[in-house]
Amino acid sequence: MRLSIIIPTRRFTDQLAVRIEAHRQLFPDAEIIVVEPSDLPLADDLPRDNGLRGASCSAGALDGLDHQRLRAPRGRGTQCNAGAARATGPLLLFLHDDTSLPAEAPALVQDAFADPKTQVACFRMRFDHEHWLLVSYAFFSRFDSTLTSFGDQGILIRRSFFAAIGGFPDWPLFEDVDLLSRARQRTRKRIKKLPAVVTTSAVRFLENGILRQQLLNAELMLRFSLGASPEALRRRYEAGSG
Repeated sequence: MRLSIIIPTRRFTDQLAVRIEAHRQLFPDAEIIVVEPSDLPLADDLPRDNGLRGASCSAGALDGLDHQRLRAPRGRGTQCNAGAARATGPLLLFLHDDTSLPAEAPALVQDAFADPKTQVACFRMRFDHEHWLLVSYAFFSRFDSTLTSFGDQGILIRRSFFAAIGGFPDWPLFEDVDLLSRARQRTRKRIKKLPAVVTTSAVRFLENGILRQQLLNAELMLRFSLGASPEALRRRYEAGSG
């Protein structure tokens, strides 16, 4: 089953280029689609010293990198939907730009989706920084619930099923929670968790304080469950993480 890997990003960086090459090594036949926001210049059009944090790629970083480039209105849900519309593989993997796949990913994906009843799955997660609080947070990613399954674990979903449930909402935040909730409702099953971990960046926790960031995340989830708009939550998230 051919895989389309869709990576929404705010800015194309050297680190993302390295991750794309690692994804290609794991999935040589995969279609890799990077979706950048349409309100910014493409990474290779930016001056090398532009004063934007994390914005520039080194000269030649994109040379020979086997991937597709796509632009869409800013917002992770919107960018993911744009990537899905371009994708041709019957299986989609939505992957954050700061997340790395495990070596076991190809075999686990093949085994999971060999079962035609499997419509959606994701990995477990760990952070790239060792701290007991982060280890504790990551531990619960092996369980499925609205509080423990998110896009930073990588979302694998059949393209036909993705279309059937309407894709992501065009939201800047919690688009993953909404998609997975509708997937559970349609299948009447929990999201399948693959027995391997993706590694995701802990930089936001380290910059803002691990406990402070987790408390902010909990606040946002509570407000979301009470009906706050995704746009209001985005503003709170960015203000609280500044």
